[in-house]
Amino acid sequence: MKPLILAALLAALPLAVHAEGEDDDDAALGAAGLMSKGNKSNLPPILLSAGAPLADAPWKLKSGHYYEVEIEADGSQELGLVAPEFFRAIWIDEIVIEGLEVRPLGLDSVEFDEAGTMEIGFIAVKPGSYVMRVPGTKGDTQKLDIVIE
Repeated sequence: MKPLILAALLAALPLAVHAEGEDDDDAALGAAGLMSKGNKSNLPPILLSAGAPLADAPWKLKSGHYYEVEIEADGSQELGLVAPEFFRAIWIDEIVIEGLEVRPLGLDSVEFDEAGTMEIGFIAVKPGSYVMRVPGTKGDTQKLDIVIE
């Protein structure tokens, strides 16, 4: 009987410690946890256009935060984005393409053969520095630097 009571007390200990040291970020989360509305941010859109820069500034993301980004191709050229390391550092909730929702287990790259829009919803997970770029390019304007803190 004593081991059972001891086990129950030890299991409850992390909850009691967390309640005392709870910070403002955790308090904003609702019943849905990481998927709560208060834990969601929209990132600046990415425009895929021949010769145009991908983004105005690098992304600085917070691990455990939910983000949505819209990627739009203007159809000026067949263009894509490759970012295998970044896509493995996030959990992808869904990809929405023309109203169709896809929930992949993983992703390596995306490509637009013609004009269109895609929205990716994800949770940043693994801290580090990552690069998303147009495949086959080396210029600084054809890449997006991403940091997950």
